[in-house]
Amino acid sequence: MASRLVSIPAPALVLFGIGSVQMGAGLAKTVFDQLPPSAIVMMRLATSAVVVTIIGRRLLRGLWGRRSNRDLLLVAAFGVTLAGMNFAIYESFARIPLGIAVTIEFLGPLGVAVAFSRRPMDLAWVALAATGVVLLVRDDGSGRVTVAGVAFALLAAAGWAAYILLSVAIGRRFAGSSGLALASVVGTVIMLPVGISSGGSTLLRPELLAIGIAVGLLSSVIPYTFALEALRRMRAQVFGILMSLEPAAAAVVGLVVLGEVLAVREWAAIGCVIVACVGATRTQPPPPEVPEG
Repeated sequence: MASRLVSIPAPALVLFGIGSVQMGAGLAKTVFDQLPPSAIVMMRLATSAVVVTIIGRRLLRGLWGRRSNRDLLLVAAFGVTLAGMNFAIYESFARIPLGIAVTIEFLGPLGVAVAFSRRPMDLAWVALAATGVVLLVRDDGSGRVTVAGVAFALLAAAGWAAYILLSVAIGRRFAGSSGLALASVVGTVIMLPVGISSGGSTLLRPELLAIGIAVGLLSSVIPYTFALEALRRMRAQVFGILMSLEPAAAAVVGLVVLGEVLAVREWAAIGCVIVACVGATRTQPPPPEVPEG
């Protein structure tokens, strides 16, 4: 597969990855009336853990014997973050439109980018993003945007910020995808009791099991693989700018797949956050960008 990806332009890989993540989210949301978000998250993480472990099995051989307690704690923290971030955003998806949830979640990487800069202009980007979020959460009487949905999206944003910072540390201590593989296993173990208790026997239905595996492939395995290949051939700054299109992609998938029609005000708010993310990425050197876990 890797040899085939080489022939695809790096920007196209990033865009395909973004589309894959959001299609996975849209697919997951279509079955929330049959399986709760926690069960879908468990299936997503389990699929990712199995596939990434198979891919990085050579790197994983004999890994534990050469690792310090600090490394193992780092992997554990990464796994907890991975589980918490995914749980929070899926709970948000269950309560508010996909495009709105992803836009709010994007405050996480924006916050990390701004935190690593000392440029006064970044205050303008923060203000613009804040304006967008205020427009998104303003009550219009429709009841589509709930306090709980926004709170879960903000929790996911904090988780994404932690995910980025931990990814940098993991990348320095673990080769290839071995760190992510171990963290995915930790995240799966954390979500297993929650997912099984909430999903029950419904988890055994073949069609729902297939959807859960598809969500794991679309939302984790494919975008992660595409992002790694893209980052080998493009600057992290350009990668970050392209990733800023993710809220718009989520809104489009929400519209096409789920019938979630956003108001003009909400599209304008999403635009504010996207412009803020692009501006923050262009005006300072961010830490290494990583895809949504």
